[in-house]
Amino acid sequence: MAGSRLILALDVYERKRALEIARETADYLWAIKVNWPLIIGSGLGIITELKQVTGLPVIADLKLADIPNTNRLIAGKVFEAGADYIIAHGFPGKDSVEAVMELGETIIVVEMSHPGAKEFIQPVTDKLIALANELEPFGVIAPATRPERVAYIRSKLNEKIRILTPGVGAQGGKAGEVLRAGADYVIVGRSIYESDNPGESARLIYEESLGVWGWS
Repeated sequence: MAGSRLILALDVYERKRALEIARETADYLWAIKVNWPLIIGSGLGIITELKQVTGLPVIADLKLADIPNTNRLIAGKVFEAGADYIIAHGFPGKDSVEAVMELGETIIVVEMSHPGAKEFIQPVTDKLIALANELEPFGVIAPATRPERVAYIRSKLNEKIRILTPGVGAQGGKAGEVLRAGADYVIVGRSIYESDNPGESARLIYEESLGVWGWS
């Protein structure tokens, strides 16, 4: 939907269920994010099907973190299947990220949403932000569970680079709070796809984000 800042993290295994949820929620989404569970459970072709069913961008959350040639081989097939964006880790180095960026739009992880991210990723966030500023990908991943970190990352990041924030809902992050902290998009999974009414759950989060930005 035009103006939406909501991304659905469709972390289910079953193709039929994934397509049903996508149909029910599409009116309130900017994009759909697929991760390894859905790709492993339903095959790479699910990316193509989701685009056909919804007409929405698809983000492949592979968190690529290998040598440049391996990243390139994986990314090539995923973009070929129709993915609009691929998420990659920055810590393997500039050349590994560039291998993905050569093939299509890329999103770099600069900090993750789970508690363990504080151990090894957060201490090097500044270096990952610097890498993003140098390479200028479409966006970066920052934690909705820690809005103060989103605000910090936004303050250091090139203003043209978007911030996508997982962790809203089941992990405790709040859409309105993290958008006010500087996020461009919120990523929501379990609070939508485990809901008895995924479409209604998506609508409520969508409307919360509209309230933050003052849209109508």
